[in-house]
Amino acid sequence: MQLTVIDIVIFLVFTLGTVLFGSSFLRKNKTAGDFMTAGKGMSGFVVGMSIFATYVSSISFLALPGNAYTGNWNSFVFSLSIPVAIFFAARYFVPFYRSINSPSAYSFLEERFGKWARLYASSCYLLTQIARIGSVLFLLALPLNAMLGWSIPLIIILTGVCVVLYAALGGIKAIVYTDAIQGLILIAGALACLVILMVSMPGGGDELLRIGMEYDKFSLGSLGLTLNEPTFWVTLIYGLFINLQNYGIDQNYVQRYKTARNEKSARFSALFGGLLYVPVSLLFFFIGTALFVYYKTQPGLLPETVTGDQVFPYFIVNGLPAGFTGLLIAAIFAAGMSTVSTSINSSATVVLTDFFNVTSHSEADEKRKMNILHATSVILGALGVGVGLAMMSVKSALDAWWSMAAIFSGGMLGLFFLGYIARGIKGSYAFVGVICGVLLIAWMSLSKQTVFHNYLTIVLGTLVIFTVGMLLAIAGSRLKKGN
Repeated sequence: MQLTVIDIVIFLVFTLGTVLFGSSFLRKNKTAGDFMTAGKGMSGFVVGMSIFATYVSSISFLALPGNAYTGNWNSFVFSLSIPVAIFFAARYFVPFYRSINSPSAYSFLEERFGKWARLYASSCYLLTQIARIGSVLFLLALPLNAMLGWSIPLIIILTGVCVVLYAALGGIKAIVYTDAIQGLILIAGALACLVILMVSMPGGGDELLRIGMEYDKFSLGSLGLTLNEPTFWVTLIYGLFINLQNYGIDQNYVQRYKTARNEKSARFSALFGGLLYVPVSLLFFFIGTALFVYYKTQPGLLPETVTGDQVFPYFIVNGLPAGFTGLLIAAIFAAGMSTVSTSINSSATVVLTDFFNVTSHSEADEKRKMNILHATSVILGALGVGVGLAMMSVKSALDAWWSMAAIFSGGMLGLFFLGYIARGIKGSYAFVGVICGVLLIAWMSLSKQTVFHNYLTIVLGTLVIFTVGMLLAIAGSRLKKGN
């Protein structure tokens, strides 16, 4: 399909406009605090849209329909865990972080357990974000590859440079505002795509439901109790732990809680941004199932070489009317750019607050802090681009991302719970718990064990760290009383 002029104009205007708009905030970043928390004066709605847009990356926009197309709605169970996680985040975590006088989500770990705990959690976070940036950049490259025929490596590099540019120059305020705009665009794009699919579907909605049920496309997964398959329960538990980590201890979200003008706005932003993802993710799964039925009833429209994550981009380029293709490409870029820019800014904040400030023997002036934030943003973006290039060899970007997230997170949620719930535990007990948890995670990740599904890596790692720390504390207390 030859793209129309309007498609190209819509896409280019959005992309260049985002870069220019984000970069225009450069003069407003007079201090490192402006770069990291935007003066703590932003509205709850804008911050909430930013949280939503950060969560809905191009991983969601492309890989969720891809999963629904090739399989069923089992991955939607992940979204069903969000309301529980976001309730705890708004009720307990938001006021907790707002009371801490640091942009970092991990500073309190040093107060509770020592410097090692803060550096451990921060390192796990950085590894996770580099993996996330790479995954998002890879999925961003798919539709442009189909649309323009450019090589995927070239697209990954070019888009990485664009996002790094406005993320490094604009700071968190630019990112939050661009995220809010991008969130609205991606919702509009997804809705437009579904409407067009339903209108052009042979047989309409009735045929969609009939064929979808015939091929078990709406299934949420097996209700069996096996632990080595992605059943409903395994996916639900995995989602609960991952989302407690996302909304509870992830610097991406904690930093946004701190940009809100007050605690009420921060709580609203967490609830609004988290809960909005549930119906939007359902929309993506519905699109994937609709694509399956659309091409099942018209088998000649889809080349045999197009599968999985490539189906939705192919439909965007070949199945949409003029103008809508540009809108959908812009929406995918909106999803990806918001996630990558957030990861870059938050990771740069972690490097400054949790590595430089902790290890340096002297307080840096504002100019040096800004230089560190800018340089780190560029370096982390480059590392993410490298991961994106490596992602070209994986079968499913969504499965690869979830696996990397579980491995790199290192059970840090368990360490957070030890510090938050069990206030009297010594740092040495927490350290032993982390060692045990990391050993378990390494075994589950690197061995060919078939006892547990890899979704349970973060679950078991978290539980082992928390349980070992608690048991050591109880044993230590009894020994102390015995003496």
